Amino acid sequence: MEEKIYTTKKNGMLALLLIMVFYALAIIGVISPAFLDGPASGILMVFSIIYLAFGWILFLGLKVLKPQEALVLTLFGKYKGTIKEDGFYFVNPFCGSFNPAATTKLNQSGDVDTSAASILTAAATGTTAAAYEKSSKKISLKIMTLNNSRQKINDCLGNPVEIGIAVMWRVTDTAKAVFNVDNYKEYLSLQCDSALRNVVRIYPYDVAPGVDTTGDGVADEGSLRGSSDIVANRIKEEIQSKVDEAGIEIVEARITYLAYAPEIAAVMLQRQQASAIIDARKMIVDGAVGMVEMALDRLDQNGTVKLDEERKAAMVSNLLVVLCGNKDAQPIVNSGSLY
Repeated sequence: MEEKIYTTKKNGMLALLLIMVFYALAIIGVISPAFLDGPASGILMVFSIIYLAFGWILFLGLKVLKPQEALVLTLFGKYKGTIKEDGFYFVNPFCGSFNPAATTKLNQSGDVDTSAASILTAAATGTTAAAYEKSSKKISLKIMTLNNSRQKINDCLGNPVEIGIAVMWRVTDTAKAVFNVDNYKEYLSLQCDSALRNVVRIYPYDVAPGVDTTGDGVADEGSLRGSSDIVANRIKEEIQSKVDEAGIEIVEARITYLAYAPEIAAVMLQRQQASAIIDARKMIVDGAVGMVEMALDRLDQNGTVKLDEERKAAMVSNLLVVLCGNKDAQPIVNSGSLY
């Protein structure tokens, strides 16, 4: 379905004035037999009564659009075009507006609220603002934010993680959005969930050895936690490829929540703590060995004391215990011979 821009002038105010003038003339025509005689007055009264009975139909042709709103018009089931420019319009009263997602309210911002903008039309047609809002079929062209519920997904290592995303989107082709899918808002929400699941299962939660996240056959350091921008961009591209036929543009996608699932969160925390302890111990040992080597080299260079291999081993052992221990060392003073 190709979008067509409905070409009409912003003549809503002029049409409204003419309709009201005709109503005034019809009222005068109804009471004209009291002042005029002859068949002409009878004919005028008949036409006046007909207009008073059916003239309200003309009010259905009045359309008010605010900036960044659109109205898809159909005439007896045929697509006539889309009004996208803000203003006060008068169109064919028999043209109906069509928007299958008008009453769909997702967890998002930016849905069209037309009650305030349509008070004049609602009053003219004798309907309440709430009823008019419910029946409104306007489509928002603003950038909207969709926050789907958090999902529990297994990463590439099989670990269950909970993840949530925020997707910024907007409608760019109203014809595709209305006619190509049943409900473009629900369609977008479903595609967001599907794309999120497809991308997350490619990555590990944290960097893991031997994992290829790019598909080039070479292991890399991609992860959900460390490569959030890359993951979000892949999610955006995945969603965009699915919603092109719905006339929707994905402006941006961002990860808003990421954590291990509750059933394994405690175990993974212990794993991270153990890994941190091992890394810290490794750094301490590397530093201690370097300090011991430096001490032995300085003693040999200065000739301060001559130590055989057995005494060197004892000194190395003592220094490592002091440098690598968790508690302060308690020195023992030996006042006798070393031997």
